[in-house]
Amino acid sequence: MIIYVVQPGDTIDSIASYYDIGTDSIIYNNQLSYPYRLAIGQALLLTVNANNGNNDAEKRTVMSGGYAYPFIRRFTLTETLPYLTDLFVFSYGFTTEGELIPPSLDDTWMIELALMNNTRPILTLTPFGKDGQFSNYLINVLVNSPSIQENLIDNLLGTMSGKNYGGIDIDFEYILAEDKIAFSQFVERVRIAANKAGYPVSVALAPKTSDDQPGLLYGGKDYRLLGEAANHVLLMTYEWGYTYGPPMAVAPIHKVREVVEYALTRIPAEKINLGIPNYGYDWPLPYERGKTAARTISNTQAIEIAIAHNAVIEFDQVSMSPHFTYEQDGIQHEVWFEDVRSLKEKFSLIQDYRLRGAGYWQIMNLFRANWLLLADTFYISPPGPF
Repeated sequence: MIIYVVQPGDTIDSIASYYDIGTDSIIYNNQLSYPYRLAIGQALLLTVNANNGNNDAEKRTVMSGGYAYPFIRRFTLTETLPYLTDLFVFSYGFTTEGELIPPSLDDTWMIELALMNNTRPILTLTPFGKDGQFSNYLINVLVNSPSIQENLIDNLLGTMSGKNYGGIDIDFEYILAEDKIAFSQFVERVRIAANKAGYPVSVALAPKTSDDQPGLLYGGKDYRLLGEAANHVLLMTYEWGYTYGPPMAVAPIHKVREVVEYALTRIPAEKINLGIPNYGYDWPLPYERGKTAARTISNTQAIEIAIAHNAVIEFDQVSMSPHFTYEQDGIQHEVWFEDVRSLKEKFSLIQDYRLRGAGYWQIMNLFRANWLLLADTFYISPPGPF
């Protein structure tokens, strides 16, 4: 597969003719919509007939995971599962007594579909309060009470067995700094119990670049302790560009690399999964801190916006991310998203640093070119021993 960047005057017919490939292939790979207009600067993934020198013998086998809510479209999940080792079902909560709170929608169909595709369904545990936000109060109560932990672990294992889950992912955020050690001990306790029952345990890590990085997202996460406590970890290497922040790349590659390089000083590479965003943001301008809120969009939606407004897509060489601006109803907008060029950079980090694999937040919107490129770059490991 090759990446082609659309130039002025290009059409899918002219591109197909030049590479001697079918237009249907271009349309399918890139999820193009009729009448198949293209945006200048758009990156297309092409399946070419010529031998481009790739040696499959050099491809590594990696793990691939993706988070999804139970309201994901069945078509989207069906199209995505062949490329996943693990499906992280988001999410299960818990009470201050250690009772599990299941998702508001039934997740049984997701588990069954995952197993049919030889993908391991993973129960994702989150400390959501009544307001639907991460609650460090709930975390504090849990990690400082052995009896509540024991009850929660019993409930987790019972649910895992009863619903045919294959693993546990602990996604706790905004942990108080004073709970750092207690949280790591909780993860270890879950891992020991789960491993005895045959289940792996992973933990999500905020994107740190030093041990003492300040901030509520970072103080409660000790990379070394959590790397030892869990079977593997997910680096949440995204959200530099976020809803309430200024316009910028969601996962700028130079920032992602800094997190990976720090993580490798604390955690073995074979335990690390690189977080990859499957979305972008659309900011109205001018940006005003505390007032401006970006709209979350899919990567394919970003392309559709660019086409609709005749915007030229540019590619930032520092963040290695695509972006563009457009005007609608008298308001300027700035869009940053992911395409196959930015994804290729992230795959190179996985390759260069010999990481365990990739973890996607989230897979609610199908981005077929990503999965085709991932499969062209790596072998996707089937679920196996942890």
